[in-house]
Amino acid sequence: MTFAFRAPVAATFVAASLVTAATSPSHAATEIQWWHAQTGANADVIAKLAEDFNKAQSDYKVVPSYKGSYPETLTAGIAAYRAGNAPAVIQVFEVGTATMMAAKGAIKPVYQLMKDAGEPFDPNSYLPAITGYYSTVKGEMLSFPFNSSSMVMWVNRDALKKAGLDADHPPKTWPEVFEAAKKLHATSPTCGVSAAWITWALIEEFSAWHNVPIGTKANGLDGFDTELKINSPLHVKLLQSLVDLQKDKSFDYSGRINTGEGRFTSGECPLFLTSSAFYGNVKANAKFDYTAVPMPYFPDVQGAPQNSIIGGASLWVMGGKSADEYKGVAKFLTFLSDTDRQVYLHEVSGYLPITKAAYEKTKASGFYEKNPILKVPLLELNDKPPTENSRGLRFGNMVQMRDIWAEEIEAALSGQKSAQAALDAAVERGNQMLRQFERTAVK
Repeated sequence: MTFAFRAPVAATFVAASLVTAATSPSHAATEIQWWHAQTGANADVIAKLAEDFNKAQSDYKVVPSYKGSYPETLTAGIAAYRAGNAPAVIQVFEVGTATMMAAKGAIKPVYQLMKDAGEPFDPNSYLPAITGYYSTVKGEMLSFPFNSSSMVMWVNRDALKKAGLDADHPPKTWPEVFEAAKKLHATSPTCGVSAAWITWALIEEFSAWHNVPIGTKANGLDGFDTELKINSPLHVKLLQSLVDLQKDKSFDYSGRINTGEGRFTSGECPLFLTSSAFYGNVKANAKFDYTAVPMPYFPDVQGAPQNSIIGGASLWVMGGKSADEYKGVAKFLTFLSDTDRQVYLHEVSGYLPITKAAYEKTKASGFYEKNPILKVPLLELNDKPPTENSRGLRFGNMVQMRDIWAEEIEAALSGQKSAQAALDAAVERGNQMLRQFERTAVK
């Protein structure tokens, strides 16, 4: 079951301080617990990063632990917090940012951590499209942008050829996707097109890509007292189109998170919207010719496509730890920021380079000419300057609100509600959740 970071928990998170962690073991190395949500090829990357850091010095030992999906990892973190044994570092997906920001007493801001530890740290060395998501209005980075991604459309080129479609020119617009899905359905009976992370795909990224608001106050970045706007005619148009395609599985729903991604690598769903960080798994498991292209857009929307917003997660440093643990965490974050290490992380995982130097080095090496797939999310993020509607989002209780939005989308796809009624309900229920967050977590 996905976990909803309910408002009373957020309030407790703000009000209380963490119990100091158990003393370090008797051996020389101070252990740093790192809880994460990575699986498959990306879990291997996590293990290698920890191993390389541990081999590079002997004072600290990073111990990575998989805690389930992003919501499950957050659940585990809260349970550990209540028990007084939270990890030093926890990976929290981007939509948990607002709640973590409100939890000032329970976190150690990264900019403060690095300053206290005397580690070199220049926020301007990181890509602004990424760091802005995790920083205060003053530009102070509260968490470390570890694995940033964007949403792309994965394409099974062999399936397109089999259906008589042009594999060299995959569909670019939503109308083209709808038509391609119908043709693919003839040769792929259970699925023509699908998506993981359904609310990220159909609401969050879709809105930014079309320069329409998710909510007021720049999608919550300019203040918590926001009102949702996800029941616009454009949002309804997309959902209704998918409802129509769901009837014969030309579009087929694949769940709220990313558990359905294997439907692409197995060949079942020839067109699949999900993270660019799916790259490692596709490379390891797809037995067909594939590529990735930018998200589709409606061509009658002026200015579309605009720019995408980041997905993925950042590393939050928990409060109540010893000075020695904090020194080790700071050194680990410096280690992760190394240019060559960022180049490696980008090239093997599909996650974006977080520093300007890593991006420039990757580009200068000619890597993108040989691996154009990994250039797609960078172009989506940076091709146009972001607007108020495409800078990102910062809503409290977003984990729980995503579940509410998904419930309503599911109701429409199953024929229980019209697209309009479902999105109207998503707005009403979501606004109630935002008001609840304000009452309990915002001071």
